Amino acid sequence: MRVLAYLRVSTSEQADSGAGIEAQRAAILAEAERRGWAHVEFIEDAGYSAKSLKRPGLADALDRLKRGDATVLVVSKMDRLSRSLLDFAGIMQRAQREGWALVALDSPADLTTPTGEAMAGVLAVFAQLERRLIGQRTKDALARKREAGVKLGRPREIAPEVEGRVRALRAEGLSLRKIAAALDAEGTATPKGGRWQPSTVQRILARPVAA
Repeated sequence: MRVLAYLRVSTSEQADSGAGIEAQRAAILAEAERRGWAHVEFIEDAGYSAKSLKRPGLADALDRLKRGDATVLVVSKMDRLSRSLLDFAGIMQRAQREGWALVALDSPADLTTPTGEAMAGVLAVFAQLERRLIGQRTKDALARKREAGVKLGRPREIAPEVEGRVRALRAEGLSLRKIAAALDAEGTATPKGGRWQPSTVQRILARPVAA
């Protein structure tokens, strides 16, 4: 059995011996001896928080597990892997789907046991609940902003004076192409840099006139 052991500390935790890399390594080695794991390879993410799964060491471990290079991912504590229920449940579901085992020494999160499999199901239910609650909170917050008169959506990229100039040139009878050429000649900056295009002019003219 090939085992990948994942170790992580954030910048603030590196000075804490209880959460340090070596403390995690010692706990995993003791468990490996108890279980008879002959080969354990350690992968570290030092200086990374658990707020997201965007960590190079973890990405490498998950990729190797998917390829079948290892069959077990072990962590000393659940929060070494993630502090997010959604992320942790997602990793457990991924392990079940791809056929490898996840083991967290401080919890029943051990997919090599019936208890761990049951926990994966429970976590999936609560993760779905958390997603729905987050979605509902977002909808409620947006509704309150609308009621308060807050204008939602992306901010206008075109300054009012530029839009006014475009409309003035159009009123003079200029074509879209000639308006774009005039704006370039005047040195008017485009929203994203580069030269003015007739299509950009057309989008401006298609907007409702600002009050």
